[in-house]
Amino acid sequence: MLSALRRRLRRHGGQVVALTVAAVGLAGAVVLLWPMDPSRYLETESSGEMLDGRGRLMHAFLNADEQWAFARDLKAISPCLVQATLAAEDERFYRHPGVDPVAVARAAWQNVRGGRIVSGASTLTMQVVKGAEPGTRSLWGKARQAVQAVRLDARVPKNAILCAYLNRAPYGMNLVGCEAAARRYFGKQASELTPAEAALLAGLPKAPARLMPLEHPDAARARRNYVLERMRDEGYLSEAGCAQACREPLGVRRHAFPGLARHLAATLEAPARGGNRIATTLDRDIQERAEGLVARAVAASRGTITNAALIAVDLPACNVLARVGSADFFDTPGGGQVDACRAMRSPGSALKPFTYALAIEHNCLYACEMLQDGSLDYGLYNPENYDGRYRGLVSAAYALKRSLNVPAVTVLDRVGVDEAHGFLQDLGLTTLRRESAYYGLGLTLGNPEVRLDELAAAYCALANLGEYRPLHMLADAPAAPGVRRLSRGACLELYAMLEHPLPAELGDGLIHAVGAAPPICWKTGTSTGHRDAWAFVFNRHYLVGVWMGNNDARPSPALVGAQAALPLAGRMFRSLEPKSTPAWPELGEDLRPVTVCAVTGLPASPWCTHTREEMLPRAQYLHRRCAVHGPSQTARGGVVERWPGSTKGWDLAKASPVAFAGGDASKTPARAERLRILTPSSEAEYVLTGEPAGDRLRLSASTEREGPLHWYLDGHYLGESMPDAPLSLALAPGAHRLTCMAATGALDTVGFAVARPAGAVRFGD
Repeated sequence: MLSALRRRLRRHGGQVVALTVAAVGLAGAVVLLWPMDPSRYLETESSGEMLDGRGRLMHAFLNADEQWAFARDLKAISPCLVQATLAAEDERFYRHPGVDPVAVARAAWQNVRGGRIVSGASTLTMQVVKGAEPGTRSLWGKARQAVQAVRLDARVPKNAILCAYLNRAPYGMNLVGCEAAARRYFGKQASELTPAEAALLAGLPKAPARLMPLEHPDAARARRNYVLERMRDEGYLSEAGCAQACREPLGVRRHAFPGLARHLAATLEAPARGGNRIATTLDRDIQERAEGLVARAVAASRGTITNAALIAVDLPACNVLARVGSADFFDTPGGGQVDACRAMRSPGSALKPFTYALAIEHNCLYACEMLQDGSLDYGLYNPENYDGRYRGLVSAAYALKRSLNVPAVTVLDRVGVDEAHGFLQDLGLTTLRRESAYYGLGLTLGNPEVRLDELAAAYCALANLGEYRPLHMLADAPAAPGVRRLSRGACLELYAMLEHPLPAELGDGLIHAVGAAPPICWKTGTSTGHRDAWAFVFNRHYLVGVWMGNNDARPSPALVGAQAALPLAGRMFRSLEPKSTPAWPELGEDLRPVTVCAVTGLPASPWCTHTREEMLPRAQYLHRRCAVHGPSQTARGGVVERWPGSTKGWDLAKASPVAFAGGDASKTPARAERLRILTPSSEAEYVLTGEPAGDRLRLSASTEREGPLHWYLDGHYLGESMPDAPLSLALAPGAHRLTCMAATGALDTVGFAVARPAGAVRFGD
């Protein structure tokens, strides 16, 4: 029987070998071509990251396994580390199919000769597979690992496998991947490693615990030098370069992972889970500087002030560059984790600019008009200035610049608490939740509670010439569109009213690299009882807002806006790099020269003997004219002055001068005809014709032959008409209101409507 079998094998041996080879080849092909999901071997369970506007890491989060792991593309990893890893772990990586036959043969011979396991033959690809498939230490597990490595190599580019290894390899402690290791041991990115540093990291995955350099520096140095010699042997380093690197100290210490802007990071921890990288508008360098300035400002108070918050904003987009929620996240009395940027605190005088801006916008205040700073009696409410002094007759601009309380209350009384309350809500102050009557006239002095981030956005509206938008912090989120809340002209007046040098810069002749320091506006606030100090500094480039105080609202004499918060805000503002664009708004056509009474600051009446010229918003009505000066009642004529008898209700446009009686009729102004708009007539309706130059209307009024008339359409200035130069209006669809004002201050307003030919739009619809 045996001889028969041998004869058959001799006769058909070639066929058997062929069939065996075919069977093995078929099995290999099935193994290689069987569907496989490479992603489980390539993906990393990454830590979440909060990035600044330039993609730099600002804050890192542990991953779900409480590890530090930051996946990086191969181009973001130092070539030195790539070379060191290949030299130490797999020099034929780019030449083998996932398993290295040369390494397998060498390892087998060394192990047989040594009578024990002396070396292994794992390639980088096999180690990537091993990291995703635990339990591969048995012979069967090793075989499966080799098969999977070959299959992976056949499906994925070599660089992707190398990148996966560098992102998933263990580097000691809870560090996964080279980026986490580079930041922990050297305080730098993996892209910045030197040859010596790269060699140290490349040697760690072999035995992360035994070679961990913070605990076993001698073992780590020996392994590093071995890797450097392998780099030399592979041609990555010269002999001299290798020797130099071997002499270098390890240079390792425990570096903290970036933890800037911790309050913002706390709100982003959940969205960052799963390795998400969240881009913000913040700037890492500016944030770091801001946190240092805040900490030093609080420390300088020697315990009288224990906390502060700061926001720096890039204009006009309202991108937040820095956001500091407390002086020390881990060690602030009352809790550093409390985000003071969102805490509700009393703003003091920081709300006054909005009262003045609204009054200018509503045509009931001129920046140059004179207000009375004196005792003010509203019965149970008697506001006083911060220093207890009164300055008498002052301009509105001076009153705001010096933050006088009595004029501010006078202006609020004039504009109306309801209007001011609604205006502040329109500017994003969500904390004004009570009815306006609850705040009363104390609204402008800061009796409501506000948040620093919302008040900073409101100030940005002033800096952006009337366009409001919420602060923008997430780079990938669409910025909110701007909404116009104030006219450009009113904001230009506020710029002029709030512009003055910082107290620390007076007489210093501060010079920047680009020349003189850019001009700025600033306003401070101090809450009642010295519990909060505020400061806002801005121009067209940036805005910086600061709050200082104590979390428990404990008062302190040091909590004065100009003394505590303003120096910090000023230092932060001046540290920001000036832009190439103008730091100050251009006037353009939004302001116009107006002749005003030199005494009252109001547009001059015929009786004002001394006048001067002021720039006022072009769209602002000039109907409020000086009423202090009027004709004398004596026979000799002349001019008399009549002033209000009380600060309450102060308005020099309503001083009611004594009417002229008797005397020389030639010195008496002729009785003026009552101003009435003739064209268009009240509630008129017009239908557009569509003909060239056909849809225009010549404006006319009853007194047009007596002098110039000023015309306003829907609150916007149209222009001036003269007796010999009438003004025409281009009709546009919709309901409109037209106002005419004479030089005497007389006003008349009519409403009219314009419709397209398809259908008339009735007035008032």
